[in-house]
Amino acid sequence: MRYRLVIFDWDGTLMDSAARIVACMQAASQDAGWGHLEAAAVRDIIGLGLPEAIDRLCPGIDAERFELLRNRYAYHFVEGNAMPMPFFDGVEAGIAQLRDHAERRLAVATGKSRRGLDRVFHDNACGAWFHASRTADETRSKPHPQMLQELLIELDVPVEEAVMVGDSEYDLEMARALGMDRVAVTWGVHAPERLAASRPSYTATAVTELFEWLN
Repeated sequence: MRYRLVIFDWDGTLMDSAARIVACMQAASQDAGWGHLEAAAVRDIIGLGLPEAIDRLCPGIDAERFELLRNRYAYHFVEGNAMPMPFFDGVEAGIAQLRDHAERRLAVATGKSRRGLDRVFHDNACGAWFHASRTADETRSKPHPQMLQELLIELDVPVEEAVMVGDSEYDLEMARALGMDRVAVTWGVHAPERLAASRPSYTATAVTELFEWLN
């Protein structure tokens, strides 16, 4: 067993949700009167907590418009946009393989809110896959390492026996700050050369490749 604890990012790593996030953020920005947001700019902030993402996308936004944009994003993501968000091919089988080891623990560290993560767990009947999770609204947003620190404590695993898997520099830098091993995946939101700057322990270019390496 390579690692006793495998921690996954969610959007862009396990679930193909980036297109929906981009569309909903663009719609919310228009609703709030901020104007058009470039798709590349929105993709860049996927992985951050929503408040941090809005601050980065809309520098200088006032408090009232900030709240309106945040509320409209929530509306579009939950109700206003029906774009499918499937797991990437091979994710479900790969998670099942990891769970074959009784001693191994699986966790999620995500920029989603707790309500958002619980909703996706429920909708996809996948919450039982994981032994623990942390969201950006119940601890500090990536790339601060607090959510990883809390998961290590909760699951009683030393940092050298854990690995973080993600598609953004925020995931990798969060782990790097703790000296935790980190795996970059190239099918998500940040380009391979950007991920390489965080010196990942391994870079996976396909889902099957990722799970083969983890096993």
